[in-house]
Amino acid sequence: MTATSRNLAWDEGVWTNPPAAVVADGGDLLVTAEEGSDAWRTTSYGFIHDSEHALLAVLPGEAAVEVSFTADLPEQFDQAGVFLRVSPSTWIKAGLECSDGVLQLGAVVTAPFSDWSVAPVPGWSGQRVTIRASRTGDTVTVRARTSDTDFRLVRVIPLDPAVTVSAGPFVCAPTRAGLTVRFGSWVVGEPDSSLHP
Repeated sequence: MTATSRNLAWDEGVWTNPPAAVVADGGDLLVTAEEGSDAWRTTSYGFIHDSEHALLAVLPGEAAVEVSFTADLPEQFDQAGVFLRVSPSTWIKAGLECSDGVLQLGAVVTAPFSDWSVAPVPGWSGQRVTIRASRTGDTVTVRARTSDTDFRLVRVIPLDPAVTVSAGPFVCAPTRAGLTVRFGSWVVGEPDSSLHP
């Protein structure tokens, strides 16, 4: 982020659904998901899940949000990252998810039906990962990196510039109890100047 970036305090957000447990540990936040928590609408599976644990605050129309966390997601569909919400049927989640035994980097875009895109990143397991969502004009650009790599492009997503968006960290555990994710930072700042460097 830039000199005008601001670290948000964990208590500046409001949970979409309260987690099983939330514990402050120094500057980090340990969030334990409820078993069965997820965000998904209809596509392929035929169900609607709106039980994710997302800690959200309003994101201005021309701004970026970054969420950092430790990539410790060992079990099927464990997931964490950044969540952008317009309404129950219009939202974006982007981050890491364990799928079929492999850690994946990807995004789900819902408007009003969910899609899903992933790419394997097994080497990111155990590392501090940052997911960045930059909102400019009619676009949200999602990028991600580890603490020792450059940002890579994950997704470019259309979004009405007139809508109000809330954004922040999220965690879900669709298939089990006991998932705890260590979040390290939640930052809001200036958006990306362009899609390409």
